[in-house]
Amino acid sequence: MRLSRYFLPVLKENPSEAQIVSHRLMLRAGMIKQQAAGIYSWLPLGLRVLDRIQQIVHEEQQRAGHIPVLMPTMQPADLWRESGRYDDYGQEMLRIRDRHDRDMLFGPTNEEMITDIFRSSVNSYKDLPLTLYQIQWKFRDEVRPRFGVMRGREFLMKDGYNFDLTREGALHAYNRHLVSYLRTYERMGLQAIPMRADSGPIGGEDTHEFLVLAETGESEVFYDSAITDLTFGGRQIDYDDADACRAVLEEFTSRYARTDETHDEALFAQIPEERRRTARGIEVGQIFYFGTKYSEPMGANVVGPDGQRVPVHMGSHGIGVSRLLGAIIEASHDERGIIWPEGVTPFHVGLVNLKQGDASTDSACEALERELTARGLEVLYDDRDERAGAKFATMDLIGLPWRITVGPRGLASNVVELTSRRTGESVELAPADAVARVAEVYAPVFAASWRG
Repeated sequence: MRLSRYFLPVLKENPSEAQIVSHRLMLRAGMIKQQAAGIYSWLPLGLRVLDRIQQIVHEEQQRAGHIPVLMPTMQPADLWRESGRYDDYGQEMLRIRDRHDRDMLFGPTNEEMITDIFRSSVNSYKDLPLTLYQIQWKFRDEVRPRFGVMRGREFLMKDGYNFDLTREGALHAYNRHLVSYLRTYERMGLQAIPMRADSGPIGGEDTHEFLVLAETGESEVFYDSAITDLTFGGRQIDYDDADACRAVLEEFTSRYARTDETHDEALFAQIPEERRRTARGIEVGQIFYFGTKYSEPMGANVVGPDGQRVPVHMGSHGIGVSRLLGAIIEASHDERGIIWPEGVTPFHVGLVNLKQGDASTDSACEALERELTARGLEVLYDDRDERAGAKFATMDLIGLPWRITVGPRGLASNVVELTSRRTGESVELAPADAVARVAEVYAPVFAASWRG
């Protein structure tokens, strides 16, 4: 992609309405534009990151054996009346009446609709277990939307729902989701800590939130610092192996980590003092087991092995896809701008021409662009007729992890400059070596992707 032809409306000044780093940098980097309070248009650069995050979520859900669907954003109120939540949910639900005077709503979540889909199609325990998920826009009419995409009214969310014959089967689904979420967040360059949480309006007996530690987090969190030493890494897990999934859950939840709603001071005091931590956290996902809370009132029953009809055991599992952009920026930035992890960067590498219009630098940049693209790398080529400082400032602001700089002086010695955005370190390499080095960095990123 040539920057001279791209739509990248960057801002030089900090927007006055932005209160936190991620909101400020997303506006300055031309990623989003506010259309109304808590409602944003996603501009090309922001959409590329949103697509990267969705791809990782899809891959890890399907790696775990979960099946994608797509449900409508508008839902009939009658489904929510069946479950008893229509009047209980509160003013965050945007209620609408269509031209035929039918009560509708803009979905804040989809437990009722997915239960209706299930009950209309599945009748036997032989069709279980089953987990369906989607990535879809949601709407919750926040009283005070703020912090950009971190607390908007319209947001993109992955919501998944498991259906199992027994409590034991549903708890295996719960553990399986925890494993898949750990993989998902680590591929995005995040450490998201599972913390015992409150179930809120969704309800249920067991629930963990995944929180990224950040000063701007909405939640106060209490944890044992030993949990921050844990990583899932490259281990392979058989998602059908209940014992293996349970072992991962126990590994990542046996140390104390709770949000303020479920904090227990007596348990916290049992942790060695030097490991007790209090911080702020950004919620980026949550998993729930709620048994037959929805299946019983809505008649989601199957015929069991004994021929008797029984309500299925269910759980729901969400990831805040659009919110993740803000969380990643909050966790990864400096005074110059965003620092994207390699797994979610909008472009893999930035290419800067220091002397646009010079035959040798133009030719070298075009050759590099071709070679990088041939390696499967996506390049943002700054071919604008701008001074070097302005080009570097743009690249730093938008946060591409790697930059290759091409200038006449370096080409005279057959070298270009390869710069790491995270460390700021630069090395001079032959053009072919620079391409090979960037390809080497991204090899694990490409290897981590999965296709079912």
